[in-house]
Amino acid sequence: MNYEAAAEFAMNYALKKGAEFVDVRADYEIGNAFAMHNGVLNFASSSTSEGIGVRVKNKGWSFFSTNKLEKEFIKKLVSKAINQAQKIKLNDDVKLSDERTYKRTYSAKEKIKVSSLSPDEKIKLLKDLEKETKNSAEGRTYYLSDTQRERIILTSEGTRIKSYIPQVYSYYVISVINNSKTSEHFLSFGASSGYESWKKWNLAERIKREAGTLKKSLKYGKTIKPGFKDVVVAPEVTGIIVHESCGHPLEADRVLGREAAQAGESFVKPNMLGQLIGGVNVNIADDPTLPGSFGFYLFDDEGVKARRKMLMKNGRINEFLHNRESAYALGTKSNGSARSTSYSFEPIVRMSNTFMLPGDYKEEELIENVKDGVYIKSFMEWNIDDKRLNQKYVGAEAYEIKNGKLGKPLLNPVIEITTPQLYKAVDAVANNTEYFAGTCGKGEPMQGIPVWFGGPSFRMRRIFVR
Repeated sequence: MNYEAAAEFAMNYALKKGAEFVDVRADYEIGNAFAMHNGVLNFASSSTSEGIGVRVKNKGWSFFSTNKLEKEFIKKLVSKAINQAQKIKLNDDVKLSDERTYKRTYSAKEKIKVSSLSPDEKIKLLKDLEKETKNSAEGRTYYLSDTQRERIILTSEGTRIKSYIPQVYSYYVISVINNSKTSEHFLSFGASSGYESWKKWNLAERIKREAGTLKKSLKYGKTIKPGFKDVVVAPEVTGIIVHESCGHPLEADRVLGREAAQAGESFVKPNMLGQLIGGVNVNIADDPTLPGSFGFYLFDDEGVKARRKMLMKNGRINEFLHNRESAYALGTKSNGSARSTSYSFEPIVRMSNTFMLPGDYKEEELIENVKDGVYIKSFMEWNIDDKRLNQKYVGAEAYEIKNGKLGKPLLNPVIEITTPQLYKAVDAVANNTEYFAGTCGKGEPMQGIPVWFGGPSFRMRRIFVR
């Protein structure tokens, strides 16, 4: 059987054997990956995978996955899963929110199809990038990958979703040297599209510019005098901030304490919905429906229709990210936030494309209204605690601001702050939105999921910088 027929068979057999509820995810995926370091191709790989992942529920959950798509083997796995689900002892039965059922087929658009380029043509993209940038940075690592994934989602309630999503992903790591000092920067890009995105990213020009600014910072940069200052951060920094300090703590499984042993906890409690924790111009969304985005989907992996979620609205906690189980526990509906990396993992609550909404200012206007401050264009390091409360961001490219103008480059200014302090300090948001790609890790076993994070530049007043 192929993956589609196997999914249908597993669903029907599980219902025949008495499962109370069943959902199935089935994938067929083709992937390619290439990496180059200082002009030398380190590896080139190609892979194909096909399989099904099945959840059955009676009193509790049981899950299995397999790439062995034979009827008799699937029968054994289904029977075993149903038996396990019946034996699980829980204080309360697992409950799911009631959701509308759908039958849909959709695809992400690709102008230059992933399948239309040969491996040699994809390697040439890296070779051309190396040729254009080899004199810019002493260390250069370039990575390129693509996937073509067909997925089917079935539920015993009647949902049937079929999708095709191609993705292209790239990252670079550059390191520069000046007078025995070194500096390094990493950045990644991704899209649910074809290879037309590669040209849009304009990586060669970005790398050359970044390498030049890193060298200038090493040569002319000065150490900041610690103190309370106004800080303007650019979209790259905005992205990591909203992902780590807004998206993760508003995942409902964390809020309910169910991820503590795997991915951490949250400082947010269920009764904090509506609580003001930021400036009135802080609006943060998570939206998987953005065309071409790296975290794109129109239905989540439980078959729930995707939509934009306003996580923070005018500085208030507005909405959590939910799957059907957490939604039922908190008396609401799922907002389509259940995702799994592949058929071999069960879906859990995840982000997709998390970003701050733009404001009315230009970035230059944010800087013009700062007498003594810091502008951080990119970051080289960040970390945050398990509750997503205390965090640290270290600038890579950064400058002092004096009387409304950018001054000398700064060597790795550091922000250490709590989540409410950070968002309450925001007084102005620009309109220069950018998105950056990442692979967000969560779960046990770990699931790396494609996401976008970003937003515009924004300004914080009088926060401590060292």
